[in-house]
Formats: sequence, structure tokens, C-alpha cells
Amino acid sequence: MTPIARTVGLCSIFIAAVVGMFVYSVTRTPELSDAELREKGVFLLPTPRELTAFSLPAHDGGDFDLAALQGKWSFLFFGFTHCPDICPTSMSELGQVERELQQAYPELAERFQGVLITVDPERDTLDLVGRYAQAFSPRFVGVSSDRDSTAAFASQVNAVFAKMPDGDGGYTMDHTGNLVIINPYGHYHGFIKLPHTAETIRLAYLSLAARI
Repeated sequence: MTPIARTVGLCSIFIAAVVGMFVYSVTRTPELSDAELREKGVFLLPTPRELTAFSLPAHDGGDFDLAALQGKWSFLFFGFTHCPDICPTSMSELGQVERELQQAYPELAERFQGVLITVDPERDTLDLVGRYAQAFSPRFVGVSSDRDSTAAFASQVNAVFAKMPDGDGGYTMDHTGNLVIINPYGHYHGFIKLPHTAETIRLAYLSLAARI
């Protein structure tokens, strides 16, 4: 082999290695530690908590229950359709994550589930909450039940809500703004604090999905 041929061969190997490292850095699934996630506002329970049986009506005519949580990482948001800011912002970020996953990680996207559980059943019918949830992603689930049933389930994942007069004869809803994380076994795994960003949700999901 001539010196020129040897040099060209070594350059080709070097370029291939660089390209390979670049492709790996782009396509690899990132995995953050619990401490790194905590810095981003993602808090994981030391031991995921099993949920007791529950059943709330879902907009598609089925039941949102333990069976509906199996095999997926579910991100639950307790909100309402008349919410002026936090709810649409958080749901929009959640929807962006779902779209990004469909493009970059289609297999992982199948295990990602966004759920909106209304805390305002007086105004949010199943049809309304379903249309609202699916405005952010056609794959999202809307849930609406009576106040007591919703509150009983919410208490299992450290979420609370209350009806508050608005001073104009109407009312608004005060509610926990966390995104609740449920793992594929149907266990309460943790939560993401406000403010929610697509980047944080995506990194949290990809990190968790790499573990289970």
C-alpha cells in the first residue's frame, strides 16, 4: 500500500468514526439520573406507590382505571377547560412532546400517554373535556367524573382542587399544577413541577422509559 493510499484509508476511518459518534449522539436515548431530573423539577418517589382500584369515565366511552394505565408511561394533568393559562400551556407542552416522540422515537411514542382529568365536572362534560384534550393531541384522553370520585383518585397522587368564587358571580378552580407520572405497572412514580416545558417532559420520559 502506498503512503497516499494509507493516508486516505486512515482519513476514511477517522471520518467514519466521527460520523458514527455524531449519529450516536443524535439518536441515542438520553438518560438522566434522579439528581439531574430533580434539578429540572422532576421528583421521583423513592418507591413507586401502588394505586387502589378506581374507575372514572373517559371521553372515548371506556373507563380510565388501573387497566388503562398498564404498559404505558402516563402523564396526568388535573385541570379544566375554562382555565385561562396554566392548563392550556401545560397541555400544549405535553402535546409537543407527543409529536416529537412520534418523529424521533415512534416506538417509545406508543408507550406515552397524556391524560387530562377535569377538576370542574359541573362545566366539563365528557364530550367537552375529550375535545379539549384531543386539541393538543388526538391520542390524548379526557376524563370527567363527579367531584367526589375525582377527589378520591386525586388524593392518591397528591393532587388537590377547590372551587373558588371569582367575584363576578361565577367561579374558577384552584388546583395542583403538577404533572403526575404513572409508570407502566400503574404505580404513582413521581411528578413534574410547574412551569412545564416540552424539553423537561421529554427528557423525563426518555430517562424513565430507558429504565423500565
